[in-house]
Amino acid sequence: MGLSIVVFALTFPGISRLQEPALKLVANVAFSWAWIAGLLLLGGYATRTLHQFSTAIVQTWLVVAPAMLVMAHFVVRWMAPSILSLEGAGQKVVIVGMNAQGLALADNIAQSPYTPMKLVGFFDDREPERLGSVARYPLIGRIEQLAAFMKEQRISVIFLSLPMAAEPKVMQILDALKDTTASIYFVPDMFVTDLIQGRTSEVNGVTVISVCETPFHGLMGVVKRCSDVLLSLCILVLIAPVLVAVAVAVKLSSPGPVIFRQRRYGLDGQEIVVYKFRSMHVQEDGASVRQAQKNDSRITPLGAILRRTSLDELPQFINVLQGRMSIVGPRPHAVSHNELYRRLIKGYMVRHKVKPGITGWAQVNGFRGETETLEKMQARIEYDLDYLRNWSLRLDLRIIFKTVRLVFWDRQAY
Repeated sequence: MGLSIVVFALTFPGISRLQEPALKLVANVAFSWAWIAGLLLLGGYATRTLHQFSTAIVQTWLVVAPAMLVMAHFVVRWMAPSILSLEGAGQKVVIVGMNAQGLALADNIAQSPYTPMKLVGFFDDREPERLGSVARYPLIGRIEQLAAFMKEQRISVIFLSLPMAAEPKVMQILDALKDTTASIYFVPDMFVTDLIQGRTSEVNGVTVISVCETPFHGLMGVVKRCSDVLLSLCILVLIAPVLVAVAVAVKLSSPGPVIFRQRRYGLDGQEIVVYKFRSMHVQEDGASVRQAQKNDSRITPLGAILRRTSLDELPQFINVLQGRMSIVGPRPHAVSHNELYRRLIKGYMVRHKVKPGITGWAQVNGFRGETETLEKMQARIEYDLDYLRNWSLRLDLRIIFKTVRLVFWDRQAY
């Protein structure tokens, strides 16, 4: 089942039609089926295999298959609210700006049974008396109170519904929210499209421009998780003898445990434990961590080989099965490094919208190993954010293949 989902995602990205009117859905299925059936019939005729099926079977297939597709769509529509309810109360949402666009979005969230969101309320600098009849949703407070409220209530999604003239206010809000893992969206008016270079999408039919989001919503999240589990299981089976051999070698080469447990930040900035084969004499994972350097005296002779070939990272496939990591994603940094760079690099915490990876887009583009300057770390973060903006399963596979190739002659790991 999982393999089928991965293959399907690679070949058919798909379109969600939950919000589509029923008649339009039927028309789209019929149109798509006509193309598919036509190509299959043409292929059968060209390869002279069509005659193996009777006319009655072909005619039945042409009618029953699209009918079953339509039925499947309606079954999904019927089941979707129940499935979404299994996630609990849903994502907490606030909207900044109680105007026409914001109210339209709020109405869609409130009325749609397919939205895993719960509207908490609005932030607006106007007094309730000035809002009048439009204040049909809770007014939580002024915009300056947003950042504090978001941290206290663990808000997952923020929609900025402000006019183009409020661009300075928008920039001020984004600056106040830079140290957050919440997804942030603009709800634009007709003049807002040039405000930022974001990705346009829809939330229940209302156009928004995503500023900070995770690409792993809904089906894509299932695809990512299935690919992680399937590949990790296959890889762990294949490398089991290597794991045993390395574990024995580490144990015999120097005193100390075989597995080094590192504290790192994972999804949504939550602390996780990451496994590695120990490659140093002295284990350090405290408030201050010094990155490994060339000719580092702490690294054992065996550890140097493990780090150069990335064999020390192999236990992290167990972290993937645990759900703490992905095979591909931004590499996790030491806790102390996170606390430093989140203050120095804008957008640093956006990389925590996804699970950290064993390998990543930055690593296969030359930013593996020590990042001794702020400029190098900024460049690494840019690659991480580029991965989030352009993620696809094909990109993941490309990164995996490039990682395998780099392992054999990469000189940046030490």
